[in-house]
Amino acid sequence: MEFIKTKTILSKSKYPEYWFGTLYNMNLYRGCNHGCIYCDSRSECYKIEEFDKVKGKENEIEILNKELASKRQKGVIGIGAMSDTYNPLEKTYEITRKALELINQYGFGVGMATKSDLILRDIDLLKKINENNDVIIQITITCADDELAKKIEPYASSSSERFGIIKELTDNGIFTGILLMPILPFINDTEDNIINIVKKARDSGAKFIYASMGMTLREGQRDYYYKRIDELFPGLSNKYKQTYGNKYSCHSMNSKKLYNVFKTECEKYNILYKMEDIIKAYQKDQNEQLTLF
Repeated sequence: MEFIKTKTILSKSKYPEYWFGTLYNMNLYRGCNHGCIYCDSRSECYKIEEFDKVKGKENEIEILNKELASKRQKGVIGIGAMSDTYNPLEKTYEITRKALELINQYGFGVGMATKSDLILRDIDLLKKINENNDVIIQITITCADDELAKKIEPYASSSSERFGIIKELTDNGIFTGILLMPILPFINDTEDNIINIVKKARDSGAKFIYASMGMTLREGQRDYYYKRIDELFPGLSNKYKQTYGNKYSCHSMNSKKLYNVFKTECEKYNILYKMEDIIKAYQKDQNEQLTLF
């Protein structure tokens, strides 16, 4: 694996109340090899060359150790926003596992987003962190159907495997739920898909589902996405261009109806779906932390 230079690992979250109450963010790897056709991290604004090639960061565990030791304010550290921290190289290098050990050592909480069953390797550490601090795991699931998921997220764990991840984590007392995003117009924006995801979430014990009924498209990402959907669904890019032009935010044409269906299904099964309710449910000292924001 290639390693790139870096000066910092941790960054302060600007609006923790809008994203699972995470006070800090960190990305332990640069790039991702899940091959998801829609990934916003491909956008030119992030300046990630060879996005499909995962790279590590030089001396990142030593840097993280110093940064955590110097932080006076404890809180939840978000992992996986730009690239999935549980890529195949993690099996060998165990950078994420070493970072979790430090997070536990210094008394921080953790919020992780992933599509990989490799997270199950670290249940022991997540349980240790959870004993005294806050842990929330967000498993991204966009399709109830494995076949469709394989098309748009070719190298990630299957949707069925991801529901299994949720079951195992929740059975071990880890607060776990679903990121239902993105919803791709004309591809997975159907009522059946939404209803089936919520039902399977209930069956797997998911505590929450946080959803967005659309996707983002911008320079760099847009060209890649159009190329891939035309390979998978010939001619579909023309429909996008006619419908959205060069818009950044591309909501499904059925977004309002879909969200109402989603909301109704979540309420039927007592699954949380509002950000403020999710934060309140998993953070042990949520009221104290909100005063700090």
